[in-house]
Amino acid sequence: MQLSSQLGCQLPVTRCKRAQSAARPVSRQTVTVRATVEAAEASGEVSIRRRPPLGNDTQPCGPAMGYKVGNLPDINQPINILEEIVWYKAKEIESFREKQPLPMLQALARQAPPARDFKAAILAKAKETGKPGLIAEVKKASPSKGVIQPNFDPVRIAAAYEAGGAACLSVLTDEKFFQGSFDNLAKIKAAGVSCPLLCKEFIVEAYQIFKARVSGADAVLLIAAVLPNQDLAYFMKACKALGMCCLIEVHTEAELARVLQLEGLEHHLLGINNRDLGTFKVDLALTQRIMESPAGQEVQRRGILMVGESGIFTPDDVAFCQAAGVGAILVGESLVKQGDPTAGVKQLLSLA
Repeated sequence: MQLSSQLGCQLPVTRCKRAQSAARPVSRQTVTVRATVEAAEASGEVSIRRRPPLGNDTQPCGPAMGYKVGNLPDINQPINILEEIVWYKAKEIESFREKQPLPMLQALARQAPPARDFKAAILAKAKETGKPGLIAEVKKASPSKGVIQPNFDPVRIAAAYEAGGAACLSVLTDEKFFQGSFDNLAKIKAAGVSCPLLCKEFIVEAYQIFKARVSGADAVLLIAAVLPNQDLAYFMKACKALGMCCLIEVHTEAELARVLQLEGLEHHLLGINNRDLGTFKVDLALTQRIMESPAGQEVQRRGILMVGESGIFTPDDVAFCQAAGVGAILVGESLVKQGDPTAGVKQLLSLA
């Protein structure tokens, strides 16, 4: 059975319809759709726009020429780096799709070994160590810090994290802004690293989930600021069909309250990113404030596994997050920039 049929959709057909729609002049129906999207954004369900509201300012017209609109108002510019990343994904996904159409990915996904249990690995390691389960991040660079690890070898770093006691690994796959790739994910999986793998990608289409699974991912990141609940529910369904887990990331109490309405959330993970979406500044206390909120109390009452993300550099930071009620932590910069990631993991978790 086609996985797209399991999800109750025909993804390639949807893509064709979108392409045809983009090629037509702006119609009353298009204006209505835009108004609906803007209303959803105005309602506060999402804070990151998925595309320029007035369309792209350039259009390709074959290899030798292109068309530039020009003089578009400031509203058509991204408001922050996350929005810029999300807008670029449409171009990137189209490039991926030309090389690997969705039916090809679906066939490869059916042949892939079963996904490993990401959540169970975290719980098992936390029980073993008495510390939050560590998701150690494999990344070379970030938009805010530039290159973090100039001697970047994803397989070496991943193996070192595992040797140090990480429960799972997060692998940055964004190419333009983080200098990552799906190839890094595949290389780590092929090297025999046994830790389950999270694909750290800015997901806006189901295509990326299939690509993550084929590349060796056992879980994917979904960002609530980008995805309304309708999309989150759909992507969770896609992941379930592929045997994968979701880490749904929130940045505010309102986002957490919204995603708590999703069905089947207990089978996945929630994450609190302490990094401000607009300024990229980090406030570790955000984890505590959200966990103490009514939504945070519901998380603990329902036994949902919560992940603390960003701003975790020392054993004291780990203890702070654990006291706030999180059962896992996702750490990248403070580990990946070290010459000895194995020692870094042990020191962070006070396992040395």
